[in-house]
Amino acid sequence: MESSEIVRRYWSSVWSRDWAAVGRTLAQDVMVFWPVTREVIRGRDNMVAVNSERPNGWSIDVLEVHDAGEVVVSEVQVPQEDVGIFRVVSIWTVSDGVITSGREYWTLYGGEEGPDWRRRYTSIGDLPS
Repeated sequence: MESSEIVRRYWSSVWSRDWAAVGRTLAQDVMVFWPVTREVIRGRDNMVAVNSERPNGWSIDVLEVHDAGEVVVSEVQVPQEDVGIFRVVSIWTVSDGVITSGREYWTLYGGEEGPDWRRRYTSIGDLPS
């Protein structure tokens, strides 16, 4: 199975809340780093727990998956009731059919404004899908 398919299966399993299937996409000693909050999630059980214990009211839309062999980059959108829409860019390493590590950049979509000095060069909007 291609690395990108493992990542797609991971996101699909998280979205369907099939925690056993999520676990099957992860190496026992997987390590995932969230640079925005500086959190490190070590181990399959912790990664499954982080996903399964997220408060309900969310969904997942896979926007892009780019496969470069053992490295897969995904971008997903996670609407969360009463919070907003998160965008997540993840850089995954896949080996022997499982995700062995990842770096995920979670940000609230539109959660920050650009600085004043850039306004004359930019506009606010959404890229077409």
